[in-house]
Amino acid sequence: MSLLRAIRYNTQTLCRNVIARSWSSLTDGEVRITQVLKEKFPHASALKVVDISGGCGAMYEIHIESDEFRGKRTVQQHQLVNQALKDEIKAMHGLRIFTDVPRK
Repeated sequence: MSLLRAIRYNTQTLCRNVIARSWSSLTDGEVRITQVLKEKFPHASALKVVDISGGCGAMYEIHIESDEFRGKRTVQQHQLVNQALKDEIKAMHGLRIFTDVPRK
């Protein structure tokens, strides 16, 4: 297979996987991480967990909005999320965390 054909094939496969993933339900990892965060942040007003590794569970993006973050610096907010997920993080390659405080 030529290099150009290989690149074209991989791009098409990636696009199909992304489209299929966007219409499917949550992965097991997304469900597990969501459950842990709901337990640790029961008053979170918004929570979204996305497996950004294509479904293999190596990397996640987390958006969480909670009043528990009020008065804390961003690094402290992220430390709280990291602490809540300390067991899950061991199996991950990477994690993106976005935290916020609900607007009043």
